[in-house]
Amino acid sequence: MFTITLRLLPYFKGFCSSPELILLFVYMKCRFSLSYRDLEEMMRMRGAKIDHSTLQRWVIKFIPLIDQEVRKRKRPVGSSWRMDETYVKLNGKWIYLYRAVDRYGDTVDFFLSARRDKSSALSFFRKAIKDNNTPSKVVIDKSGSNKSALDALNSELDQDHKIQIFQNKYLNNRVEQDHRFIKKRIKPMLGFKSFYSANITITGIENIRIIQKEQLIGAKKQVSTFENFAKLMAA
Repeated sequence: MFTITLRLLPYFKGFCSSPELILLFVYMKCRFSLSYRDLEEMMRMRGAKIDHSTLQRWVIKFIPLIDQEVRKRKRPVGSSWRMDETYVKLNGKWIYLYRAVDRYGDTVDFFLSARRDKSSALSFFRKAIKDNNTPSKVVIDKSGSNKSALDALNSELDQDHKIQIFQNKYLNNRVEQDHRFIKKRIKPMLGFKSFYSANITITGIENIRIIQKEQLIGAKKQVSTFENFAKLMAA
């Protein structure tokens, strides 16, 4: 087990279970391909009878806290990005997860959208640039909406800081391969029931993936993903 920093304890006020136990099961939900029923059974194995709906509320409540802490300590990414979108099922329909990694495979950012168009791509790029520096180069596929979004961004930049745009399907293999780790976690869920829960859950999965990639300042390469997570929540 691990210890939560005193700075974060106010977020857990009013909860009967310990902060460490709550975050342990939120971590497990985001790290492994487990359903809420699986987590409920694992809680019973530990002698705690907590309903799967309570576990779901923990995930919705505390993933934003994990996201906040990860973004504070995430290392800067490279200036050459690979950007692409993948599909997520919501109530039997497809929605779109925009993602980007740098040339080394480190996660730049992610953005869930109900639509796949210029506006959504532009929202993704603005979010990514807000928390990272403006890239010097972005590789995308042949998507016209992604190209239009980058053209719109370039129209706001001076000549010396414009983003180089490369449209090449094969150069984008790195981000397409990286989608697999996220899809692997989502697949057992058999689709989401609400956009809000989808967005929160995917945020948690992406954040644990960032920790797994050792992208946090102070992360140790010789220890497990969980140990680096525990260090983050104790800092």
